[in-house]
Amino acid sequence: MKIHVLEQTQDLPISPEEAWAFFSSPRNLDAITPDELGFKIESLHSETMHEGQIITYKVMVAPGVWIPWVTEIKAVEEGVAFIDEQRFGPYKFWHHRHHFEATDGGVRMHDLVHYALPMGPFGAIAHGLFVRKKLERIFRFRREMLEKRWSGALQAP
Repeated sequence: MKIHVLEQTQDLPISPEEAWAFFSSPRNLDAITPDELGFKIESLHSETMHEGQIITYKVMVAPGVWIPWVTEIKAVEEGVAFIDEQRFGPYKFWHHRHHFEATDGGVRMHDLVHYALPMGPFGAIAHGLFVRKKLERIFRFRREMLEKRWSGALQAP
């Protein structure tokens, strides 16, 4: 199984507390997810993120093709970091660490995603043809939406 890595760092001119309040609420995922994914929260039993929390979504992987995506909040370091892991969904493996660090001008967010695709060699081909590009597009969209939300955002090198 090939584990791929996607990493993104972004500086925003907001306090670490404001960043944490926004990103630790699963309801805000919709605002930073491209419409093309048709992202829908199916169940959320608590508005407050906590370790062990299960969140179910539906995402559109192709026009008219919806699949469930179940994630678990695996770890929470209040105000600093949290990890979500896929339990069921489009990936064979998904581990996403969100980290927040205070800077002189606000907060630096760092996303580190480790992921693997199912279907062996077919998954490898799909990764090369479109999966990697789609993930990069999703994270680029997120970056742009966050910059619009908090205008004046500075990008980390």
